[in-house]
Amino acid sequence: MNYFIPIVFVVCIYLPGSDSAGLEGKSVIFTKPTSTSYVRVLPSPFTKLTAFTVCLRAASELTRGYSLFSYATSRHYNELLIWYYASGHISLYLSSYIVQFSLPKMDALLRHICVTWESKEGLVTIWVNGKRSLQKIGGKGLFVKGSGQFILGQEQDSVGGGFETSQSFVGEITDVHMWDFVLNTREIAIAYKGCFCTGGNIINWGRTSYQSGGMVTIKDNNDCIF
Repeated sequence: MNYFIPIVFVVCIYLPGSDSAGLEGKSVIFTKPTSTSYVRVLPSPFTKLTAFTVCLRAASELTRGYSLFSYATSRHYNELLIWYYASGHISLYLSSYIVQFSLPKMDALLRHICVTWESKEGLVTIWVNGKRSLQKIGGKGLFVKGSGQFILGQEQDSVGGGFETSQSFVGEITDVHMWDFVLNTREIAIAYKGCFCTGGNIINWGRTSYQSGGMVTIKDNNDCIF
């Protein structure tokens, strides 16, 4: 008796923009200015934030302004935006409220940047490589609305889109974390050294799912010790 044994081929295809989980030990590299290259980060859900800490490592040789971290909602496209100016200034946008800091210009060396804010007193602080800026007051009594889109590499002019080549990031971003509270001085130092094992509870670079599109390269960052 002859038996027919079917042969089954399984083909796995990676679709650009499909979900992937975590970027532990990885860097996202944006190689050229485009209106199509981005990484969408899919955070733990929240209704609203009355405090936060955002930390990341970034390097860029661009001589124009660009977005380091963009969060848009139906209420405002700059619900939470960390924007770098060519002059070296970094601004925190909370909807229409802007707090600006004068800092050393970005260059080819990765630097660790943390931005903290809390609504009760409106206290805003930026940390660069573990060193604290002066403290400023801004956005007192405000809150950050939930159910929005987090984007790396682009500034949003609509929720999840409206990208412009002239505002795109070119360089390397890694180690992005976000907490729904303000880290203290010791915790910032630990995060700078890359030893904050638990990571952010809103965005955790090692665990949070992401989607990428356009000309985005993901590589090992080879940084065992910061």
